[in-house]
Parts: sequence; C-alpha cells; structure tokens
Amino acid sequence: MAIVTSAPPGMRDFLPAAVARRRFVMERIREVYRLHGFVPLETPSMERLEVLLGKYGEEGDQLIFRVMKRGEALSRAVEDGGKELADFGLRYDLTVPLARVVAEHASSLPRPFKRYQMQPVWRADRPQRGRLREFYQCDVDFVGSRSLVAEYEVISAVTGALGALGFTDFRVRVNERRILSGLVELLGLPAEQGIAVITVIDKLDKIGMEGVQRELTLLGVGAESWELLASLLKPGVTLAEVAAAFAGRSPAGEAGCANLEALFALIARAPLAAGSVGFDLSLARGLSYYTGPIFEIALPDLAGSVGGGGRYDGLIGMFGKEEIPAVGFALGFERIMLIMEERGMFPELAEGADLMVSQLDGAPEALAAVLAFAKLARSAGLSVEVYPEVAKLPKQFKHAESIGAPMVAILGLREAESQTVGLRRMGTGEQVTLPWSEAIATLKGRA
Repeated sequence: MAIVTSAPPGMRDFLPAAVARRRFVMERIREVYRLHGFVPLETPSMERLEVLLGKYGEEGDQLIFRVMKRGEALSRAVEDGGKELADFGLRYDLTVPLARVVAEHASSLPRPFKRYQMQPVWRADRPQRGRLREFYQCDVDFVGSRSLVAEYEVISAVTGALGALGFTDFRVRVNERRILSGLVELLGLPAEQGIAVITVIDKLDKIGMEGVQRELTLLGVGAESWELLASLLKPGVTLAEVAAAFAGRSPAGEAGCANLEALFALIARAPLAAGSVGFDLSLARGLSYYTGPIFEIALPDLAGSVGGGGRYDGLIGMFGKEEIPAVGFALGFERIMLIMEERGMFPELAEGADLMVSQLDGAPEALAAVLAFAKLARSAGLSVEVYPEVAKLPKQFKHAESIGAPMVAILGLREAESQTVGLRRMGTGEQVTLPWSEAIATLKGRA
C-alpha cells in the first residue's frame, strides 16, 4: 500500500522560497513589536486540557485538538468506558497560554508585562481559503494595566507592523463589550442570553440583517426591539448615536461608550502610523473572555479579518487568585501572507547561498583547498555551499542555478597550488581568476 506523502489536510510544507517570505514578514513584525517595548515569550505546543476548555465558548472548545493519554493511563481510561481519553490539547491560541504563564510566574514578571509571541496554533476546523488547521499567530499583549494606554500601545504596535509590511488600506474596527451588553439590555433580554445574542450579531457580515433578525427572533427578540437594534446596526451609525440610545437606559452601554470616546480621543491626539480606525457596532468577536474594547483589522479584498483582540481583564484571574487586567491583539499571519502574495508585495528575496564552490579535481590537495576556501569565505560572512563531488562544470553550474547562487568559485589542483580561484557570475557568465584574498573582497562587495 502506497504511503500518502502530502501534508495532512489544513497543514502545509514550506519549501525554501516560502520560508524566506515567511521569515521576511516575521522579522518586520517582530522589529515593530520590539520598538514598542514588547519582549518575546514562547510556550509549549500542548497545554493541559483543563487550561484550554471553557475559554473559547462552546464552538471553540469543539475545535481543540485533543491529545490522548498514554500508556497505562490510556488503558485505564479505555477500561472506564473511554469518557476521558484525552488529558492534553494543542494550543488553540496564544492568549490562554499567556494567561497561564502570567498566573504561574507572576512574582518574577515585571508589572506591567508587555510580550509578543509568534508560534503556531492548531484548530480542528474545516480547511478552506484563509482557514487552516495549523497556522501562525503573531500576538502582542499588555498585561497589568487598566489604562487606555495599554489599548493604544497594542493597536499602535499592530498597525505599525502592517504599515512596515506595506499595507495602507486597512481599517481597525473597534467596539466595546459593555456596549454589546447594553444592546442586550435594550432588547429586554436576561443577561444570561448575552453571549448568544453577541454571537448572532457577530455573524452580521456573513448572514446579513435578515439572518440576524431570524436568529434573534428565536432567542425571543420582538419586532419592536428588533426595529431599535436594526436602526443601530445600520452602516455608518456613530458612537454618539449609540450613546444617545443608551442614555438613561443602560449603565453598561453608557460606560462602554464613554470608554471608547476616551480611546478615540487618545488616538486622535497621537495618530496611528498606518491605516484608519473607527467605531463599528456590528463587531462582536465570539470569544467570551473579552471585558472592554475589542478590535479587528479588515482589508478590502479579504473576507473576515487579518487580526483581532481586545481587553480581557478576567481571564488571568481564572488561573490564580489575583485579577490581572490585560489587552491583547493577534495578527493572522497566514492571512497576511495570502494577501501579500496575491498583491505581489514581496521584494526579491535570496534564500540560497551567496557562493557555490565547485570541485574540478579528485586529488586530496584539491579537496583540501576547496574546503579551506569555503571556510575562509564563511568566516567573511558569506553563505557558501560546497558541491560534494567532482563533476563536469556544466552540471555544477546547473546546480548553482537551481539553488539561486549568484557566484561560483572554480577551484582545481592548479588553483590550489597557486592559491587562486576562478569566480564566475552566473547571470552573465563573466569569469575572472583572482588570489583568494581579492576573491573574498570581490564576493563581499556583491553580498
């Protein structure tokens, strides 16, 4: 039976050219995060299942890749009826692991603590365009402050990263979870239905107003309440209009509106480096742990978002005794890659060696010279590949072309004896023989 060699569905192999592009994007994002004072953090791929469950809502919990128990523990679980076969899960995002780390290491971390993290996450989702089972997230989180400076710094870092990559046409959509709670109050629904209502509103861009009305009707929203909500969900509604609707009717909604007014005033005084920012009442974000402002970044040619986040003051307290406020934002790295490739935004990136050293002679002295010259070039900071066998030059040139090496060093027994080397430019075929020191200087001038 033949072995299927393709990667599992929703997961991918990355060949050198793709790795070079991915590294290019990560390095620019990382540099902007660093300039904003965020420091790196890494966490394990797996977490205890009890750490993950109950943090993402019912739908999110269903998408966690569970890891089965092992050895005798698995045998006992099977004998007990197989109800608890798993004890770990692959991380679903990078926020919950951060909350666990802060709770575990609170005494040794600074307060506030600003971290960035770029690692893969896993979701047992149905693979489709822009949606994978294994993908990278690029997170920034500001932990330990209730000040709106935390929101500003996180938004500034993320928009700065997108600007550094060449994006200018994106928009940061902003809402507040207390405003969404206020909508539930206006609809006359009990607070326990809040998450269900918010989840429906979050589908507006997918199912439209009719779909939202249909689902909210099933939750008990009457015609009069729906009319009020529909007037607020119409495109272009302002924060002032929503605040007016809440006045005297929803303390939570009023508090949320006042908080966003202060955030927008802060951004107006210190404008973002790229993109635009604005209020969007239809933004709900499904994750249940948000407590304050929430954000998403939208691009005109991509359905859905390229990143999102918000304030989650209660999450870290779920892992310890202390309630620690936090704000975070996750950039969808894979979606950014997709859009940059479709738009042709990548510069020409060299993923191969600067130089390939060929072999012309099988004599031990010649091989020693080849390896010595390669070592000298590497010590000068050049990336060098040594062709491993003696072969005809056309074959070796073809290999140099296949790996993208712009220069080939030609070194046989005669060159070894005279401490010279032939340098061939692959693009033009031009060739010159130089002493080793001059050859290194020439190569350094091109690198």
